[in-house]
Amino acid sequence: MPAEANVQTRSDLAWAITAGGIATVSFAIFIGFAWYFSGTLFLIFAGVLLGVALNALTELFGRFMGGPHPMRLAMICIVLAAMLVGVMYLGGPTIANQAKTLSGTLKSQVVNVKTYLEQHGVDTSYFDFNSITSDPPTEQGTSPATSPPKSSSGLPSAGAIASSGGAIVSQTLKILLGTVGAVGNFFIVLFLGLTFAAQPSVYRKGLLHLTPAKHRAPMTIIVDRISDTLQRWLIAQMITMVVVGAITWIGLKLIGIPSAFILGVQAGLLAFIPTVGALLGGLIVVLASLASGWVAAASAFALFMGVHALESYILTPILQRQALDIPPATLFAFQILLGVVFGVWGLALALPVLAIVKVVIDFMREEDEASAQDKAMAA
Repeated sequence: MPAEANVQTRSDLAWAITAGGIATVSFAIFIGFAWYFSGTLFLIFAGVLLGVALNALTELFGRFMGGPHPMRLAMICIVLAAMLVGVMYLGGPTIANQAKTLSGTLKSQVVNVKTYLEQHGVDTSYFDFNSITSDPPTEQGTSPATSPPKSSSGLPSAGAIASSGGAIVSQTLKILLGTVGAVGNFFIVLFLGLTFAAQPSVYRKGLLHLTPAKHRAPMTIIVDRISDTLQRWLIAQMITMVVVGAITWIGLKLIGIPSAFILGVQAGLLAFIPTVGALLGGLIVVLASLASGWVAAASAFALFMGVHALESYILTPILQRQALDIPPATLFAFQILLGVVFGVWGLALALPVLAIVKVVIDFMREEDEASAQDKAMAA
């Protein structure tokens, strides 16, 4: 090999090693960033999904009524807000009372299940029943055996007053910060969803402009396919949630189960999470029905199986046959993986994340197949 060619080969090899090292380090940094800020990233992703859902409803509404996009979006938001306010105004006290009753019923039934298992020789130490079966603290937050010391005059000492005051302040701050965090997350998702839905083309163009010019054409196809897939899936999922919630509510009402409305609401909300959500919803329904007797519990279980069969074998194949085509075992494994790694956010948003990954993989496969066909035709 000539000396000049040898030098060029070494230079190319060094450049390849350097580029590979930079890419590896960059990918590791990206993974670390995504891991550390996973909660924030999932929060932003939830806002994007809300924007996609609002945009899908706006486009669906545009098929029946013309007008500019902002006007249709405003009408959709007004209708959704009116529905939410109407439900809270008309059924707010009922929801609150049923939620309180349901909480007490679930707690008592879990305690009964624990007692039943222990009576039949099942070791319940593997289950986390302690947080449910433990006795609540007294009003002062201390047990009678560890009551705060009193001074000789019968009044609490200064140390006891300071300790009690500190405990009250810390608990108040925890409740306040938790409430502010939940409300803040809700408004973050709502703001992101409204801004994305108001000008979807602006964010689409901005994302494409960040892509290098030589990759902009395939990136455009991928972005449009992801948007179309998520829109069709979200519309189908909203219809499924409404149907599951309504049938569960009406069925439990006919059976005579208390808190039927709130159980129907939670069943509809949990239907957003495929497989795992249905199992959790059915478990809650059966536990809540045990307080009304074994006949009511069996009827509620039969209702759950019927609703689950309706969702799995009728609604999902009809509504989502063109949206997603993911094997159930693959979806369930991916849900468990993201749920263990990222918690509730990963479990709830596993399906849309997997849908995006599937769109990208399908596009890359199509590109490889087209390239192979071109090479075969050229040969």
